[in-house]
Amino acid sequence: MPKYTSAEASRHLTRLEGWQLTHDGERIRKDWVVKNFTAGIDFFQRVAEVAEADGHHPDLHLEGYRNVWIELYTHAIGGLSENDFILAAKIDQLPVTLKK
Repeated sequence: MPKYTSAEASRHLTRLEGWQLTHDGERIRKDWVVKNFTAGIDFFQRVAEVAEADGHHPDLHLEGYRNVWIELYTHAIGGLSENDFILAAKIDQLPVTLKK
């Protein structure tokens, strides 16, 4: 699978809401502030199910009990590929209980 150039990654990023390029355009990341610790873990469980079904596993982060973020990149190529943007779109469809 070919690694996206920065221009390709930027173009695909316009189709996603709230995701940003990180690590010099090698990864994408999205942040959420969830209601509480349990809401974060529940969200990560749903993400894990989708990721496992796709065989593509994101980096999941939980900090300060309600700040969650996900980073995506294709480990095998050390950068972004089509699969990262597909999984990001699927993650965006998952329910998440946000802090009000």
